[in-house]
Amino acid sequence: MAASKKTDVLIIGSGSAGLMAALWLTFYNIPFVLLERRPGPLDIGQADGVQVRTVEIYESFGLSSAVLDEAYHILEVAFWGPGTDGRLVRNKRAGDTEKGLSHMPHVILNQARMNGLVLSLMERRKGVGQGVEYGVSVRSVCVDEGRVGDEDAYCVEVKVEREEKEEVWRAKYVLGCDGAHSVVRKSLGYTMLGDTTDTVWGVMDIYPLTSFPDIRRKSTLHTSSGNLLIIPREGGQLVRFYIQLPAGTRPSTVTLEDLQATAKNIFAPYEMTFAGCKWWSAYAIGQRLASQFHKDHRVFLTGDACHTHSPKAGQGMNVSLQDGYNIGWKLGAVLSGQSPVSLLQTYVSEREKTARELIDFDREFARLFSEKEEKEGDFSKFFVKSGRFTAGLGTRYGSSVVADLEGMRLEGAQVGMRMPSAQVVRFCDCKAIQFMQALKSDGRWRVVVFAGDLGTREAKQRLEKLVTALEALTKRFTPSTADIDSVIEPLLVLSSKFKEIEQDQIPDYFWPKTGPWGIRDLHKVYIDDEHYNAGHGHAYARYGVDPAVGTVIIVRPDQYVAKITTMEDEEGIERFFTGVLLQRGIFNSRVNSQL
Repeated sequence: MAASKKTDVLIIGSGSAGLMAALWLTFYNIPFVLLERRPGPLDIGQADGVQVRTVEIYESFGLSSAVLDEAYHILEVAFWGPGTDGRLVRNKRAGDTEKGLSHMPHVILNQARMNGLVLSLMERRKGVGQGVEYGVSVRSVCVDEGRVGDEDAYCVEVKVEREEKEEVWRAKYVLGCDGAHSVVRKSLGYTMLGDTTDTVWGVMDIYPLTSFPDIRRKSTLHTSSGNLLIIPREGGQLVRFYIQLPAGTRPSTVTLEDLQATAKNIFAPYEMTFAGCKWWSAYAIGQRLASQFHKDHRVFLTGDACHTHSPKAGQGMNVSLQDGYNIGWKLGAVLSGQSPVSLLQTYVSEREKTARELIDFDREFARLFSEKEEKEGDFSKFFVKSGRFTAGLGTRYGSSVVADLEGMRLEGAQVGMRMPSAQVVRFCDCKAIQFMQALKSDGRWRVVVFAGDLGTREAKQRLEKLVTALEALTKRFTPSTADIDSVIEPLLVLSSKFKEIEQDQIPDYFWPKTGPWGIRDLHKVYIDDEHYNAGHGHAYARYGVDPAVGTVIIVRPDQYVAKITTMEDEEGIERFFTGVLLQRGIFNSRVNSQL
């Protein structure tokens, strides 16, 4: 047998989860290898729905511009059904996303393009020992249980086949991102628990010739001839149909002609013919969850390898991507020496809970979509009510070392959920921005201080006292050779009048010297005030912060709120970071050049 190869992290599968985890590792400069059985990058993906939360994540990596430029934007949903005379009529129209939920839209863009954007950024960032290897099939995964207690041990053995020759990889950690038929999961002896319904659906990407008025609007059709979901695609002409097929249908017997005939009947009396079909398939709805999500916290399952469901709610690619987004920064933080290894346990507790909620939601969504409505509007009411979940913003992680639920509570921000956005005015250049744009995915924790109005003596004194504690805390966890904001970045949001604040009123901690030339970073201070031409964001009101009291919000590297507390809670802030970060003497300096 050939000599084994080594890497810190072996990622198996280059879908959304695997690529997102790999992208994080490039920011921490952690050696990894990504193995993909296909001969090259994905050419045409079947997934296309891009949730609001996914667009936010792409924005955090600087990738959202291309997504927004190329994608079809879903802004409205139409609900069709039989009218009083039995003819197909539009019963309701509603906004696709709840007002104020996000500054980003729900869009449609092919998964191949979404993956390509991540691959391009990875290529620009990757260092030694980081890359994708195609044409490699995994045969088995085995964990040496006697060595899992040694953090430095390459205790996972993976046997693969490349060009009919066997290779052996040894890794500290393995991510199983290899889909519903996961070899990683099967090698560990884990099973998928759940069921498959008798309901069969067809899906086809077609070029329609039709008189139906809402063909370029996301629409649901419930008729006596069947149920159908319209998803307009990018480019202006392509449309995806999800079509419910008659009871007793077997997916293996379905033909394209069957799908087209069923669609024509559903759309009657509107004309519906087809200029062409780009892709089609048929499937039975199933919801399944892996019996385990990890093996000794050395092998982790993500995406379809640990949860499968129907595609109509547009959750698959998005939830998988967020699995990778969650485990990626945590592996990077642990392997760089920034955080203790116990941090990895929170991947399982957070994403397994999310997967269970997804399965429950998908089961109800599929049931309501497939069944005849008991009374008019049942499905549309459920659709609107579940909008936060379908936007990817319904997730709330439970209590853990990275989600302290014992602190303050705010109306507009919750621990365990992603930090909401609000318009603020950047002080240094008077630019109106969404605050979430300051929370880039670069591996840093954020301490967001809502200090109130610095024009008042009380607010100024309160801030100065807090800053003294934060400066000492930040130095404790930051390598001496790194910029002071490379691990914990301070952000200041004031309720002062924009024109009444001067730079010298702001503590040095919020405009530190950074970079090789020691230039002051002035981009950490924001004002909640009227902008010259962009209105007022009312950030304090949106978050529920009292300007007379102030608040501190600690935000994780993945934009989720980790802790909310008072400006006087210096001990609580210190206690929190002591639980998630290691002191600078232990910190591995290889991360410094990347963050």
